[in-house]
Amino acid sequence: MSSEIRLAFAHPSERAEATATSAPLDRISVRDHVVEVEIGAFQAERGVTQRVCFNIVVEVRPLSGPIDDDVDRILSYDKVTEAIAAALAEERLNLLETLAERVAERILNEPQAMRVFVRIEKLDRGPGALGVEIVRSSGSGAQVADDDAPHPEIVYLSNAALASPHLEAWIDQLQALGKPLIFCVGAADLDLPQADHPLAQRRIDLLAIEQNAWVLAARDARCKVVETRTELDWAMRNGQICVWAPSKIVLDAVDSPGTAADDAVALAAWFAATFAAEEMLLLGEGRLDAVAGDTACPVRPLSAQSRALDLT
Repeated sequence: MSSEIRLAFAHPSERAEATATSAPLDRISVRDHVVEVEIGAFQAERGVTQRVCFNIVVEVRPLSGPIDDDVDRILSYDKVTEAIAAALAEERLNLLETLAERVAERILNEPQAMRVFVRIEKLDRGPGALGVEIVRSSGSGAQVADDDAPHPEIVYLSNAALASPHLEAWIDQLQALGKPLIFCVGAADLDLPQADHPLAQRRIDLLAIEQNAWVLAARDARCKVVETRTELDWAMRNGQICVWAPSKIVLDAVDSPGTAADDAVALAAWFAATFAAEEMLLLGEGRLDAVAGDTACPVRPLSAQSRALDLT
């Protein structure tokens, strides 16, 4: 028992050694790699950075011949630190557990990696280090290549389009394109509460958009309000029409959109670029046309004057 307790708090390298098979593998390690990052589920952890410490040990596949002092034949330490940086850059996370999983998955994508021990600790949340540790092996989970990611059709609906009697027919035509379909909306044409603090106002503006998303969902049962990347990825692969609820993805973004939350069209264009959409369709009138040349994702305005859309 005492040995098990000691190993529970030992460095991952000791745990790797203690759990090795009869033919132990070579290991590489990165110790006490400290990064300042915004992470955490508590409101007090938003908008601030804290120190996070990584200790990682990777067991590697034996080489078939001599190393010959050739860096291309080994798993470089850079691959480990790059996996950390890439996982942190993907989006703002609430849980160390999620971060550990993503770091481990990226490392195990390397052909030499067979097993990885990942320990991550927050250094500034209490009198000691608060952390998690996981062990993962190659082949222990399904991995999806980035080039398999679907490219959705993002459609922004103005309030006039949302209220149109042609809405159901338009959704039929857009669904017939055969691409994953995600709708974005703005806030309803109502006076919103005003707050003195900009972060509070940003939340108010985002929640107003989400209220209007539920209005669209109520108008057509095919449209499901979705807020997380995980559910959006699942929906795109399974033919579900989504309506984007922006709060979580916007507030968790590492590279937060530079646009104000009350500029819903620009926010939708940022979302379209984030999800690698080939284009964003603007279904509405007036000022929508003015943003067509000012976004990172190609934008195509559509006429909303009749039942049939020109989608050519």
